[in-house]
Amino acid sequence: MASKPASMSLPPIDPSKLISLSTAYWGSQTLLTANRLGLFDVLSSGPLRASDIAEKMSLDPRMTGLFLNACVGLGLCEKSDGLFSNARVSEVFLTTNSPASMQNSMSFMDDIYATWGDLEQALRSGQPAKAATTYLGNNKEQTRHFVYSMHDRAMAIGRALPDVVDLSGRKKLLDVGGGPGTFSAMLTARYGGLQAEVLELPGVADVAEEILKATAADDRVSMIRGNYHETEFGSGYDAVLMSGMFHRESAENCQRLIEKATNCLEPGGIVIVNDVFADADGTTPEFSALFGITMMLTADDGCVHADADVSAWMEASGLEDVTTCAFPPPMPHRVVTGIKP
Repeated sequence: MASKPASMSLPPIDPSKLISLSTAYWGSQTLLTANRLGLFDVLSSGPLRASDIAEKMSLDPRMTGLFLNACVGLGLCEKSDGLFSNARVSEVFLTTNSPASMQNSMSFMDDIYATWGDLEQALRSGQPAKAATTYLGNNKEQTRHFVYSMHDRAMAIGRALPDVVDLSGRKKLLDVGGGPGTFSAMLTARYGGLQAEVLELPGVADVAEEILKATAADDRVSMIRGNYHETEFGSGYDAVLMSGMFHRESAENCQRLIEKATNCLEPGGIVIVNDVFADADGTTPEFSALFGITMMLTADDGCVHADADVSAWMEASGLEDVTTCAFPPPMPHRVVTGIKP
């Protein structure tokens, strides 16, 4: 009897994962477009028919109906008797007046959406598809989206940070590459007597000062304009925070920054590194591995590091009591700390 072709002897394999991945951008572009159009703010005032939504937003009625149905299918909106309204998750996270609004984060994701289409070009050229300077000062609108996006994310992460890192009794914090200064604002509010200085690029610092003033944190947090690679860190600090910046730096730069942080500390001072980190082999968690591609596409040295490597760099810089702690889910962040002897 003739043997079966090899292809016929294979066990059945479900291609659902491939189909889901190949169409994932359908959902993401629907979300980003709805946010860009201001759909969730329109629906925040109450349920509306598709024709009324189209009229309010100057959209084509037929296409608007199809778009809204897709938003319902994605769980972004709800539909009842022909009326569309916000799903609870959209009302909480995607409307302007919500204290938990993530609109700015969505706007920044929108800014880099097309960049992912240049992934092949980046892999061939070895260069990021989007210059970091675009959103770090050169383009004011995109810089604003970026800084406010960092602020939105930091508002969520920052609520957990004081419970992960104890700064009791510390008086002077240097927040290196601290973006909008949100972490510093929250830490100084939690720990009385703590003052913070945020070292940031001029374009970012301009937007950060606007946020600090609006949140009444400018009496506790001040900005230092500079480049953390070139600007001296000074001395006399008893805490240094480096949050969300290692993912745009090479391993060599990260080690150098830890050394600079260690040198500016008083004995007993603490170095805090908070970021999206990968496990030792770099492939897990899935979010971290994909985040590494996002950074590769948007920064010269963009990547994702393993928290185990950060621990090793701290120990090599002479820090002691090095510890790693994961943030509560669903936050993908981890924090690594070390104490200067």
